[in-house]
Amino acid sequence: MNLSQLRPAKGATRKKKRIGRGEGSGRGVTAGRGNKGYGSRAGSKHRAWFEGGQMPLQRRLPKFGFRNPGKIVYQVVNVGDLTRLENLDTITKEDLLKNGLIRKKNIPVKLLGDGEIERKINIQVDAASKTAKEKIEKVGGVVTLT
Repeated sequence: MNLSQLRPAKGATRKKKRIGRGEGSGRGVTAGRGNKGYGSRAGSKHRAWFEGGQMPLQRRLPKFGFRNPGKIVYQVVNVGDLTRLENLDTITKEDLLKNGLIRKKNIPVKLLGDGEIERKINIQVDAASKTAKEKIEKVGGVVTLT
């Protein structure tokens, strides 16, 4: 068997409806376009959102909300996740990226306080919550904000 011998399963395809091929076909004369009007003419295209000249829905509805251009979106790392990095005493953004705790290097990282940590570590992040700082400082570690 090769690619030129492949065929669809029996009954999986239908013959194309041939429109505008004479009156006997049942789809002749106007070819399913109706009699007169914009839709019967060549080059007529109605967009999916076109409402026949009526005020469109997206203009009838009120506007709401806004996007804050100054919003900072952080990648989140929890204190409990740092236990996966057992062989490191100083943890940087590159270490987090290498071990799969963050996805991108150029997006800021925030340390949150979920989970527990038993060993002393020094970590460099862009932001940290109060509880995360307390948990790391309690075991003798240091949180450095870059």
